[in-house]
Amino acid sequence: MQKILIIDDDQTVCFSISLLLKRAGYKTNFINHPKGLDRTIANDMPDLILLDMNFTIETTGKQGLKTLDLIQKNHPGIPVILMTGWATVQLAVQGMKSGASDFIAKPWDNKQLLSSIRTILDIKKEKADQDLSQLPDFDRILGQDPRLKHVLETAKRVSQTDASVLILGESGTGKELLAEAIHYASPRNENPFVRVNMGGISSSLFESEMFGHKKGAFTDAYADRKGRFTVANGGSIFLDEIGDLPLANQVKLLRVLQEKTFEVLGSSNTQKVDVRIISATNKNLEEMVAEGSFREDLFYRINLIQLELPPLRQRPGDIPILVNQFLAQIEKNYQKTGVTINESAINWLQRQQFPGNIRQLKNLIERAVLMAPKTKLELEDVRMHYQEYNKANSDLPEVGTISLEEMERQMILKTLAFHAKNISLTAKSLGLTRSSLYRRLQKFDIPYDN
Repeated sequence: MQKILIIDDDQTVCFSISLLLKRAGYKTNFINHPKGLDRTIANDMPDLILLDMNFTIETTGKQGLKTLDLIQKNHPGIPVILMTGWATVQLAVQGMKSGASDFIAKPWDNKQLLSSIRTILDIKKEKADQDLSQLPDFDRILGQDPRLKHVLETAKRVSQTDASVLILGESGTGKELLAEAIHYASPRNENPFVRVNMGGISSSLFESEMFGHKKGAFTDAYADRKGRFTVANGGSIFLDEIGDLPLANQVKLLRVLQEKTFEVLGSSNTQKVDVRIISATNKNLEEMVAEGSFREDLFYRINLIQLELPPLRQRPGDIPILVNQFLAQIEKNYQKTGVTINESAINWLQRQQFPGNIRQLKNLIERAVLMAPKTKLELEDVRMHYQEYNKANSDLPEVGTISLEEMERQMILKTLAFHAKNISLTAKSLGLTRSSLYRRLQKFDIPYDN
């Protein structure tokens, strides 16, 4: 059932419109003043807002326009219909320019009001029904935190160039999503965007994977194969986890980036390539350069523009926005309706550290919705699943009592047990790809189910 929030200082108006909308099949809620609006939206995310223009004896409409601006800033996905008894053409135009979907004068006509609501909600539904994977642009990166907005503004400017970009940030902060947005906002957007997990390619297969091979080039080369650079020609190539690339392969990659040429394995012919390089890592490459584990010339080649995504714990104000987006996705994916979360749960989530960042928050909300007895998530629903995550990732040993490799092995074992040996969920929780996890399972001789 679609939900409509009415904001009007006249209690009679609220009751009248609420009754009209309920008869038309909508769920309603109303408040008499925009104070506390964000809290109201967080508790019960509306599909549309009916907003009065005045909340005192003042009749200029400035109060309503100010509230409209706040809604557009903090909740840009919610359409707004403006209502006022002091309607003027100038006010209507100003409201529409500020982002309102429609303007209704009081006293309203019931049929006109219902028609406007239906039209706006139908348009919103059609837009929401589009596959988000087909819209990999900056609109998919949600948040109002100033640091995040600064990163996005820089990324938008850089996207129009061919400059190489290095995206830094902890696991789960959305580095791949930002890389996609840069590509699809660029002049190369009609050409391929090719993802490569550098930590998931074994050293022996690096040249074959990246540059391709000819039939018979090595024992198992039964047919010609195109490499990732060939597939990405004309577009962008995203080198994820580039900090995990061994030194020997760093040399091979550097040559392609410098000369824009390569040879297919098993062929002496040199091929030219035109690709835009976008890299990402959660490691400190400058420290790795100082230690000698990452080539300095490669670092400067990929690091013309550096973007660093802030961790979720540094932007708690974005958590309500993200949670409401996740709830909307969950409703669609699992055919659930009326899924909401209460204010105390939101407030509690904003105080947590989230070492797994946005990925962890999304996983937590999804698990909570699927396992909660009611459609409205309570504090205990989210706290329980957060504590389960922490339990699986806690109990660090004292310094000097265990090697880093053994710590990694124990973490993998704990996470496997927590997810009942589900490889996909384990890899996701650890911030790894499936192939990277498989390599570590083999390295540590950990049994697993294929």
